[in-house]
Formats: sequence, C-alpha cells, structure tokens
Amino acid sequence: MADLPLIRNFREDGVFAYCSGKPIGTARFLQHVLYLASQLPSAAYVVNLCADRYQFSVALAAALVRRQVSLLPPNHTPDLFRRLSRSYPDAYCIVDSTVEHRPFSIFSFPKLTDTPQPPDSIPAIPAAQVAAIVLTSGSTGEPTPHPKTWGALVGSVTAEFERLGLSTKPGTSIVGTVPPQHMYGLESTVVLPMQGGLALHSGRPFYPADIASELEALPRPRGLVTTPVHLRTLICESAVLPAADFLVCATAPLSPQLAAAAEKRFAAALYEVYGCTEAGQVATRRTVKTSEWSALPGITLRKDERGTWIKGGHVSGEVLLGDVIELRGRQRFLLHGRHADLVNIAGKRTSLAHLNYHLNSIEGVRDGVFVVPQADEGEAVTRLMALVVAPGMTRSTLMKALRRRIDPAFLPRPLCFVEALPRNATSKLPREALATLVNELSTRAA
Repeated sequence: MADLPLIRNFREDGVFAYCSGKPIGTARFLQHVLYLASQLPSAAYVVNLCADRYQFSVALAAALVRRQVSLLPPNHTPDLFRRLSRSYPDAYCIVDSTVEHRPFSIFSFPKLTDTPQPPDSIPAIPAAQVAAIVLTSGSTGEPTPHPKTWGALVGSVTAEFERLGLSTKPGTSIVGTVPPQHMYGLESTVVLPMQGGLALHSGRPFYPADIASELEALPRPRGLVTTPVHLRTLICESAVLPAADFLVCATAPLSPQLAAAAEKRFAAALYEVYGCTEAGQVATRRTVKTSEWSALPGITLRKDERGTWIKGGHVSGEVLLGDVIELRGRQRFLLHGRHADLVNIAGKRTSLAHLNYHLNSIEGVRDGVFVVPQADEGEAVTRLMALVVAPGMTRSTLMKALRRRIDPAFLPRPLCFVEALPRNATSKLPREALATLVNELSTRAA
C-alpha cells in the first residue's frame, strides 16, 4: 500500500490550529511534531492522554513518525489502566496535565521548541501502519481494542470531507466538544483537520457560554463538532449563538426538532454522523430533511440472520453492526436502536433508543433516559423507569406528553426528576454510573 501524507490540503501559509486564540501555522506544527518525535521514549505503544487537542495532535503525529501506536482509552480509571498494562506492558503515557496513569511510566509533554528551518517535506506514513488502537470497555470490563490503520483513518475523513462539502470551505476552523481519544473526536476534530486543510481548535469547551465564545472567536468559515446533549444545552441556555458554517453531531440520535432549532440558531446546516468504534464513520444524514441515513462512499450494507453487516470504503473487512437497522437499499437505512436495548413488555417490543428519542423530543426536557430496572424475584412484568432533567415541568405534564408519543405499555413507572445525568466526556451514559444513580433513587424512594 502507498504512503499517505501526515497533513494535506493546506496552503503554504495556512493555519493548522488555534491555541488560546493564537494561530499556529502548518510549518510550525511540523516543527513541533519532529521535535517531539525526537524526544519520545523508545517503545511500541504510547497511551495518549493529552487533553489539549493541539498537543494531542502533535503527540499522535510524533508517534506516527516514530512508528509507535497510540492507545486511546475511553477513561482514566486505575482499573482500566491495570488491565491495559497487562496487554501492552511496554507502553508509556504521554500527558499534559495531572492525571492518574499508574502502572504506566509517564512522559510529560515538553515545552515545544521550533527548529531554525522549516521541515524539508511533509512526513509520509505507510497506509498499512496501525496509527491508533481505540479502546472500549465491554460488559466484562476488559478493554476491547480496535486497531485503526493510517489508511483507514485517512479514507474515513476523506469521505466525511466530501460528504460535508468542506472542499468549498477551505481553511475552516473547527471547535469540538468531544475528546480526541474517542473515535468520533479522533476522526472529526483531529484527523479531518489534518487531512482536510482545516484549522483545529485546541480546547474542549464544556459550558454553553464557553462553547459559544470559543466558536465566535474563530474566523469564518467555522464549524462545531458536538453531541446531542451539548447541542440541547446550548439551545436552552444561550440567548444568542454565533453563526456557523456547518454543524456535526454524533453519539446518539438527534430529534428533528432539535436539529431544526440548531440550524435556525446557528444559521448553518447540521449533519449527523452514524458510526461505531469497530468501523469508524459509516453514514450521515441531514436530519431536518430525512430520517434515512446514507452510507459514506464505497460502503454497502447487507442483512442476514445475525444482523446487518457493512463493508467497503475505508472499512477493513466486514463488520457486524450492533444496531437494529431497516435497510432501504444497499446504501440507505433507518436506525431503530441497539440490539442490546430491545425491550419486550406485555408482548410488545420497542427499543430504549426509540423511547429516549421521544422523551428527549418533548419541549422542556433537557435530558432524559429510559432504564430497565432490575426485576424483583418472581416479578412477571418489567416496568420501565425514566430519569429526566426538565426544570419547571411537572410529572403530569410530562406523562401526558409521553402518552401522545409512545405505547402505554412503555410508560415509565416511576418517572424520576434529577438535576443531571452522569454522562461522560462523550455525553454517553456509562452503565455503572447509571446503575449507581438508579440505586440511589431507589434507596431514597424506599
């Protein structure tokens, strides 16, 4: 397989990143990469824990130059690191802040030094080289590794670049609210700028006011890569939002109402991305226009008794998806939730994703989730419960709205109002954290 450039589509005087409001050019970025590559310890694997997106990108690129594989864990828990160290005993951590890293050795991100002369050329990376191993924690708690070659990552973001029409917006700046260690964050806020000639934003703003101010501080064209939870909070809590040139959303299905509100408030088109850690990006849709997903170029889908499979494009081999999918052709489909989320009550079936979609589509609901509580011994019929963040709403108003949207068999008993849900950095709800909250609420009720 051919070598692929580390970065491309940049003008000679192009901006690679904005750090604390200051632009960093492509030549300076390459200087930083080569300097860091010369300083890295000798090892096969590096756990990239850099929180600053620019420093994460420099570390990722330096590891590529040194032919080291970047390990990207979903969290920083000591238990995960212990398990990870057993699989990768010679790995070390690179950090730019104080984080728990034991039992790994630590390499602190250094003060970057510019070389007197810019690099002679852009480094080329073998397409077949494993660039990163993105890790997820399965139901057993064991880290599940998903290797990503440089060729697959480049192919994925190239398809995204074309699908979003970014070739008509050269030099676009991107603010991301998701961490770069997550597959979505890695593709859409790091590798996409590297390969699309776009300018990444070094921070990861969390609060609505910070997201709006960081986006407004960037020159146009500019875009926002975010999640439904961040987007909903932005819409609810921000009186004025800066104009953008595109919006990208992923990690959970987005309601058409929220998508329409976001497009109106930002004066920009919003696209959802569907994907998974196993395959990366798979499909997109313009949510205000259609409920159908369109696969990225080269990707096709097929169905058998085990489920829905995808192959082609940047996807390595054939991958079985974990979602309930209704095919509308070889490249178009509807998404109905995950197989693991299917529930059967009184002979009726639905998915938790379907219920969550309707719950979060209700005006006044800022966040919410349906939960299947642990059944008591001898209990014949499962009753769902729901946790909702909805300041100012009453239980009767919310239940009335749910009755108009879902079958009565799936109405939550109980419906619990909470101040916040225990979402992680990618706005997902870890199973253990959600179970802890449910137990606390059950104990109070008792």
